[in-house]
Amino acid sequence: MAESSIEVPLVVTATRTATTTDETLASVTVIDSEDIENSQAQSIQELLQGIPGLSISNNGGPGKATSFFMRGTESRHVLVLINGVKVGSATLGTTAFQDIPIDQVERIEVVRGPRSSLYGSEAIGGVIQIFTKKGGGDTRPYFSMGAGNYSTTRGSIGVSGGGDNGWYNVSAAGLDTEGFNSCRGKPFPAGAGCFTDEPDDDGYSNRSLSARAGHKFSNGIEFDVHGLQTVGKSEFDGSFQNNSEFDQKVYGGSFKANLLSRWNAKLLAGRSIDTSKNFLGKNFSSKFETARNTASLQNDIFVASTDVLTVGLDYQNDQVKSTTVYDENERDNYGGFAQYQGNIWRINYNLAARRDDNEQFGKYSTGSGGLRIDYLRALWTSVSYGTAFAAPSFNNLYFPGFGNANLDPEESATTELAIGGEVPHLVWSLHGYQTRINNLIAFDSFFNVDNINKAEIIGAELDLDIRLWDWLLKVGLTGLKPENKSGGADDGNILPRRSQNSAKIDVQYQIAKWTNGLTVFYDGKRYDDLANTKVLDGYTLVGMRTEIAADEEWRLELKIDNLMKVKYETAEYYNQPGRTVMFNIRYSPKL
Repeated sequence: MAESSIEVPLVVTATRTATTTDETLASVTVIDSEDIENSQAQSIQELLQGIPGLSISNNGGPGKATSFFMRGTESRHVLVLINGVKVGSATLGTTAFQDIPIDQVERIEVVRGPRSSLYGSEAIGGVIQIFTKKGGGDTRPYFSMGAGNYSTTRGSIGVSGGGDNGWYNVSAAGLDTEGFNSCRGKPFPAGAGCFTDEPDDDGYSNRSLSARAGHKFSNGIEFDVHGLQTVGKSEFDGSFQNNSEFDQKVYGGSFKANLLSRWNAKLLAGRSIDTSKNFLGKNFSSKFETARNTASLQNDIFVASTDVLTVGLDYQNDQVKSTTVYDENERDNYGGFAQYQGNIWRINYNLAARRDDNEQFGKYSTGSGGLRIDYLRALWTSVSYGTAFAAPSFNNLYFPGFGNANLDPEESATTELAIGGEVPHLVWSLHGYQTRINNLIAFDSFFNVDNINKAEIIGAELDLDIRLWDWLLKVGLTGLKPENKSGGADDGNILPRRSQNSAKIDVQYQIAKWTNGLTVFYDGKRYDDLANTKVLDGYTLVGMRTEIAADEEWRLELKIDNLMKVKYETAEYYNQPGRTVMFNIRYSPKL
């Protein structure tokens, strides 16, 4: 049964320390395990669709290239962590969200706004941190299995436990779908979309294994180790390659200790590997493998009961192995950061600074600061400012034919104002911001990459969470104006593939053992090119879900998406699913 009061969740991504969402100055969305199960989402993309400030572009359905645009910034301007370990492709500069298995996910924190002063490169638009299933409590097995149209089948199985002070979880999951024709492209010489005409079903398969374990001792020492591997195959349409075998791995561990009564230390290390083998039919085309090794040492010093000073060091090593020859295939980055979080009466404030030393582009500094005033629990206001940067990817720097080794980091400055509050049964917030980005990487007139573009993004986000008796209502609204400010013919145009307006309303109602949900998602028009000549119309999707709890352990689930069979595109020429139906059986003993 949905409770009438609203629990205030903890978030660790916004400040790198455990903070409640009503204390942090950042715009944050937390999606926990209950939210994930209630949504019956089949992918990370589906789960995050409609999150305020987030626009998503997909190239043809499940398992196809998926880009996340946070607050109108580029897809490469979103930092992605899994259990604290930085993931993503060092060649592309983005993360393959489409291959991260949602069945292995326990919690997601979405932090909007610049965070380079804490994390370094990429965090211009924000940070998305994904936590895999942790375990704890009594030993319990669990599994789920389901099927739907497009010949889709999926399943997961696992066991978790660990007692009061320990935790462990081991789980496996799989997904297969025959999909649909991902692209309605045109072959050369007319050439459009995927530059070929292959009217076939483009399937996708995904297999994953996750393990995590840890323990917290009575003296305050705590350790946690984790690993996640995902392998599979994706079919798509293309004239040079039309299917790919992927292998993603991320593993690492953390060690925490209370060195003194007011001094906590944390050591974290990890490695992520992104591998893609590409084929045209059965003929091998190319292979790309990138690895990221990361380590960090963080010290939290409690200066007063409400004040904490955080200082730390980060290390990152990127490596590339590929059938494509790069002039450079490895680089190191060292970073040092400091943050002070304080409180005076009803005022919370935050100051942070960071210095990065990158082997390729040299030294770079970022900083941020914010202030929040709590007038009453029912009302607060805040103001913040932050700078951020994104280091060029290996493709931008060294890819044969168009790479430019002299590229500088893309850099930004963001100012944000916010107001919000909490009253019985309701939590709400309204954020407005302006972001200016310089040195944006783009192709020049000779089809070479260079720091030639500028952008100004003005936006606002409204977030409402209402819980009343057995009803739960969530509303997210986004208004965005991401303008090209580079001069020339495209000056003043809207940056491509971002919708300027979006809204999501999700209603859930529970009666006895029966839970029903209805979702309405509106996404406004977007453009697919810098010249704004290729218009992708806005669309509205309606979905419904129902769940019947046979008892405390067994549940039957049914979900129907795109109920009205709307035809729409988030990237020109790339098709999206019609009406989809998924039936699922879940066994999950309660703790």
